[in-house]
Amino acid sequence: MNEPDAAAPLTLEFGLSDLAATEHWATRFAACLKPGMLVLLQGDLGAGKTTVVRAVLRALGVEGNIKSPTYPVLETYNVSSLYLYHFDFYRIKSHSELEDAGFRECFGGAGLCFVEWPEKAGNWLPAADVLIELRAEGEGRKLTVTAGSLLGRQCLERIFIS
Repeated sequence: MNEPDAAAPLTLEFGLSDLAATEHWATRFAACLKPGMLVLLQGDLGAGKTTVVRAVLRALGVEGNIKSPTYPVLETYNVSSLYLYHFDFYRIKSHSELEDAGFRECFGGAGLCFVEWPEKAGNWLPAADVLIELRAEGEGRKLTVTAGSLLGRQCLERIFIS
């Protein structure tokens, strides 16, 4: 059997029948995440972006209330020595708002960043390791996940292809 080309793009699709299936997928995904990764989440309102992030955070050990960062834009969690940053750029009107808020220091370090509504940031964000797109499909969701880096590809292969 031939090994997959590490340079070739990797996109996987999943049909998620309900909330439990979405949470199960996110829990599996959490097992491959590494410090320093950037995960972008796209989809319409109510598509399940925050559900995915909540399930990932739970799987990584976050306890207590996990709030949507729609109004504060950022919620930060600390598990052991890992910082988890959950952004929601839905209400962002301009790139200068992001720059003025000092968020840039969260990206590129050892923290793990999740960004909902990344399209609102234009090209202000660094390249994603993983892009997750969610779309309503009947009673469930269609989830498309794309590796944007070698680290992202290794993550997806380890959990969903091996």
